[in-house]
Amino acid sequence: MDIGSILTWILVGGVAGFLADLVIKGIRMGLLGKIIVGILGGILGGWLFSLLGISIGGTILSNILTAFVGAVILLIILRALRRR
Repeated sequence: MDIGSILTWILVGGVAGFLADLVIKGIRMGLLGKIIVGILGGILGGWLFSLLGISIGGTILSNILTAFVGAVILLIILRALRRR
């Protein structure tokens, strides 16, 4: 993995985490938390999309969308766990 790949993961994770944080209220996290949630969301979203046989392409926007969907799911789970 080269530095460009790492920077792309951080960029996509940051954008997806920021967007997911705007949609799912009640979870307070900083910039690093948003990036981590976005990266983990990308992994979760990619796994779910492949499991369901959904292919949305390989562009940066499709990567952000995939990471966003996964990040939203992660934040919903996190919010549910915090309420208990």
